[in-house]
Amino acid sequence: MRGDDLITILMRMVAVDTPFASPSTVTRVATADDVMLAVERHGDPDRPAVVFAHGFGQTRLAWRGVAQALPAAGWQALSYDARGHGDSDRLASGDYAVDQLVADLHAVCALVPSPPVVVGASMGGLVGIAAAGGEAPPCRALVLVDVTPRWEPAGVARILGFMRAHPDGFADLEEAAETVARYLPHRTERKSPERLRGLLTPSSDGRLRWHWDPRMLGPIAEDAERHQGDLFAAARRLAIPVLLVTGAASDVVSPATIAEFLELVPHAKHVEVPRATHMVAGDENTAFARHVMDFLQALPA
Repeated sequence: MRGDDLITILMRMVAVDTPFASPSTVTRVATADDVMLAVERHGDPDRPAVVFAHGFGQTRLAWRGVAQALPAAGWQALSYDARGHGDSDRLASGDYAVDQLVADLHAVCALVPSPPVVVGASMGGLVGIAAAGGEAPPCRALVLVDVTPRWEPAGVARILGFMRAHPDGFADLEEAAETVARYLPHRTERKSPERLRGLLTPSSDGRLRWHWDPRMLGPIAEDAERHQGDLFAAARRLAIPVLLVTGAASDVVSPATIAEFLELVPHAKHVEVPRATHMVAGDENTAFARHVMDFLQALPA
């Protein structure tokens, strides 16, 4: 089968649910500070690996389309819920920090026998830069999804505003779906109430609240600001293949921040996804997955 034919088949698998999508297993993995992370694996554990790190407020499910398709291309995929998100543990103290997230990524990468490729979106991408630009990089290549060491304040403020806007949660799934639709008016396909079920947690008062720990929001946002100088230094040290995928309609990155990143990492490749906002994989998953597949195919064996 020609490579182009394989990619075409894989893209169809990403775009729609098919019986060819790979099954997965979910395990809980302990970190150095005894936080249990939910890690989902698709594919043969002996295959080369891709580790997916999601953005703030997301879960491992954000990657399911591309993760299900990778085994057919000879890869295994590991996606995990960051601490304080989804099925991973929350900290009883509420004392979250960026360094913890970097250590968690190292722990997940250590689950595979050889250094994986890391794909990180937003918060996950910043964590990927910090880890890959550190003294002991845990990965052999890095894909950054709509994130650079410097971000546009207005775009970040918009995201934080949405995340802070509903402290009392929602009466039901329909109300949550309406709220998300208003936040993402560019999406032609509205996220159904049922698809939101995995992102919401029933509370003792009967209301549904987002699956992530609200105590994370302030500490992680402030810690990221404090670490910005370290992120620039880490980016300069990146010596592995790097792909930056950005959304043409993003308000979190800009031509200026992209150009700055490419000066910091001159060997990095950059592709822009038309019509996509900061939520590149959610807005244009097929196009996003194709860029990831192309990058993986071009890596040395």
